[in-house]
Amino acid sequence: MLNAPLERWRVFLHPSQRQLVERDWNGPVRVLGGAGTGKTVVAMHRARWLVSQPDWPKDARLLFTTFTSNLALDIADNLRKICTPEQAQCIEVVNLDAWVGQFVKRNGYQSTIIYPGGRDRHYENCWSKAMALVPGELDYPDSFYKEEWQRVILSQQVRSRREYFNASRIGRGVALNRRQRADIWPVFEEMREQLARGGFVTVEDAMHHALDLMQSGGDKRSYRAVVVDEGQDFTSESLKLLRALVLENQNDMFIVGDAHQRIYQRKTSFSQCGINIIGRGRKLKINYRTTELIRRYATALLENVDIDDLDGGIDSTNDYRSLVLGQEPVVQNFTDIDSEIQWLVQQIEQLKNEDVSLSEICFVARTNQLCKSYANILQSHGVPTHTLSRQKSDDRSKEGVRLATMHRIKGLEFRCVMMVGINKGVVPLNIAINASEDVVEQRLSDVNERALFHVAATRAVRYLYISSYGTPSEYLGG
Repeated sequence: MLNAPLERWRVFLHPSQRQLVERDWNGPVRVLGGAGTGKTVVAMHRARWLVSQPDWPKDARLLFTTFTSNLALDIADNLRKICTPEQAQCIEVVNLDAWVGQFVKRNGYQSTIIYPGGRDRHYENCWSKAMALVPGELDYPDSFYKEEWQRVILSQQVRSRREYFNASRIGRGVALNRRQRADIWPVFEEMREQLARGGFVTVEDAMHHALDLMQSGGDKRSYRAVVVDEGQDFTSESLKLLRALVLENQNDMFIVGDAHQRIYQRKTSFSQCGINIIGRGRKLKINYRTTELIRRYATALLENVDIDDLDGGIDSTNDYRSLVLGQEPVVQNFTDIDSEIQWLVQQIEQLKNEDVSLSEICFVARTNQLCKSYANILQSHGVPTHTLSRQKSDDRSKEGVRLATMHRIKGLEFRCVMMVGINKGVVPLNIAINASEDVVEQRLSDVNERALFHVAATRAVRYLYISSYGTPSEYLGG
């Protein structure tokens, strides 16, 4: 299978993984595994196996969920390749935010869910009005209030000044006494008021509302089983909701993840969310995708970072190996982008001579704007391109070098990955690192950026090229 087409590779279950998939478990299962160990494939085959069992009721449903919409699309596409039409009808594949939106709307929720950074800018408009109430005598940066809103107010569903006085602020870099909390509370109170006036709600509030509906018995919708991919990216609220969606019984929850690839959230403990995995924690230790030399390179960036096991412990990479040694990643720096592109085009031509098709090559950049720039330049050199959409799975029948952001390539793999424009200020992204003046938040952002680099590099099956121009990223060393 190591030389098989990627379409077969994406659904191949190694015989050693069947013992996780084809058996009954007496409760929730957590499967850890580094990039390339086949976690998503194991999760997909687990879902197929469950709905194919003789005792699976015809009208029962299995929820297969993940964090992002594009990953859900890719998983749904691959599930169709291994499931019969009857099996596929029993499996609902959707990212959790979309599921929550559908659920609360079906239960009469009138508010519109809005997100930070949305194109309509509703969230930012509400926030700017709330920030007008920042007390002038307090010398906190604007980023402090946004982080307090996300990390404390929303996550703990704080809705009154009294609740804020009692809220936990563990992990926040700035200490606040009772008087200071009272002074800044009007900012958050005004944010909730602005959201209500506009008929808006945050996804965190919608998730809590969904959980309340489930726990109150207001909606009896439930699933016979839940399978979760990329479990490391789920918040505690998300995990509590998933726990409420399925009755505690045999084969109820199957969660795969790897905290080395956590690029969205802070660490969360399954046990604190009511998911008991004691005796049912497993780990995939063989990388079937990425070569050993690429794996070592990608993992080195996280060597001095404590990575959790999703349940309060520490996860190590010392017991994690690849089947194939492979060749060293190629890292090059150039004086300007033209020189970089010229070299990259030469590598593409060489790969074509080695029977690597253009659709098996993916250019990965940190931002969408950079992807557009490299696509235009490649086309000007006569190289056809195809930019991966967040709304569609990759159609490998389309010709051209793929282009994707580091976020979009998550969950995919390519024979060759070319990480481009890995320059200082771009990786790690200045706007991400400098969004906060809180050293705790800055450290978290740096870990997330390192994890994002790790994710992108480990999408490579055989070849990894990393190029920069001008001053290279600090992550490249040297």
